[in-house]
Amino acid sequence: MATGSMETALMSDPTAKLPDDLLVEIISRVPFKSTRCCKCVSTRWRDLIAHPDHREKLPRSTLAGFFYKTYDIASRPYDSHGYLSVSGNWCPIDASLSFLPKWEKIDLLDCCNGLLLCRCSKPYPEEPDYLVCNPATEKWVTFPANEWSSESYARLGFDPAVSSHFYVFELVPAVALNWNLKYEYNIEEVGIYSSKAGGWTHQIEWDDPIDIRNFSGGTFLSGVLYLCSYHNLVAAIDVEGNCRFIPVPTLNDARCGPYIYASRGQLYVANYGAAEVSIWVLEDSSSEDYWTLKHNASYLQLFGSSSEEYYGVISAHPEDDVLFITVETTLPGYRLQMKLFSYEIDSKELRFICDLGWTSRCPYLPYVPLFSESLADGH
Repeated sequence: MATGSMETALMSDPTAKLPDDLLVEIISRVPFKSTRCCKCVSTRWRDLIAHPDHREKLPRSTLAGFFYKTYDIASRPYDSHGYLSVSGNWCPIDASLSFLPKWEKIDLLDCCNGLLLCRCSKPYPEEPDYLVCNPATEKWVTFPANEWSSESYARLGFDPAVSSHFYVFELVPAVALNWNLKYEYNIEEVGIYSSKAGGWTHQIEWDDPIDIRNFSGGTFLSGVLYLCSYHNLVAAIDVEGNCRFIPVPTLNDARCGPYIYASRGQLYVANYGAAEVSIWVLEDSSSEDYWTLKHNASYLQLFGSSSEEYYGVISAHPEDDVLFITVETTLPGYRLQMKLFSYEIDSKELRFICDLGWTSRCPYLPYVPLFSESLADGH
């Protein structure tokens, strides 16, 4: 390069002489939002940030908010969905999902690392389709349901740090009402959809059905879907449909099964009872008994009273030691009021976020924006 051209390049980009490793190290020290702007500096910066070898070093997107179901008998359709931002407006999205085609009904099922899984109802007798969309890029794909009934449900598995492809786990249950008058979902078979294969790759029928909590929150980590059971167990289902069980720590006064989540590459369970909540981490996922108590807090410590209001852990921050907790109270007229709090484990600080109102429903799905074109082959 001529001397004049080199001087011009240095004036326009003072980092032109920096080696790639050093430039990546510098970019890794800025917040995620600034990283998005860095991609616009030059093609070199864009390629370095997008390179797979740098995914672990560079900052990732963080929790932006929650999608959740709503139910309002005064409006149609009765079942819909809402969105709540918990990180300001740094990531504006079309939370109404108006960029999607107009189906008879869109049922929100799961959210995993920036992708939403929905079931799209069609006029009878047509069977529904599944839909996976990225609200940040407004890309979406659809594919036919494998085996569907009004009681079946599905979960999404996706890890952009490993692959741009996703999996859908269709869980087919036989519903039973147990003696405690709680619905248990005895999962008899699972179908696995692979976006890489472009179809349903596995249909596994288990000899012994597994009991899964209704509306069970699950998490996908290292190619395995983890779901909670009523029986102090976590079911671990891999992408080939194989299932094993992991015993989890319990509380004597546990009100329901544990909540399971992943944070910073590790698996956690939150057990909550009438008196306290305890957080456990699985130090070694290959060992079924290596749970370590990370934290516990009493209801009195959390809320400053011994009230019998119902509370529950609904989610956790994927990068920080922060839990999200709902507290349910009964208003005059027997309407339920749901309040959302965050709880920082290290500082033991409880912070009120907002009233969710009486129309909000489980599941509350944590949303981490994904800006890559993972659904580039879709619409």
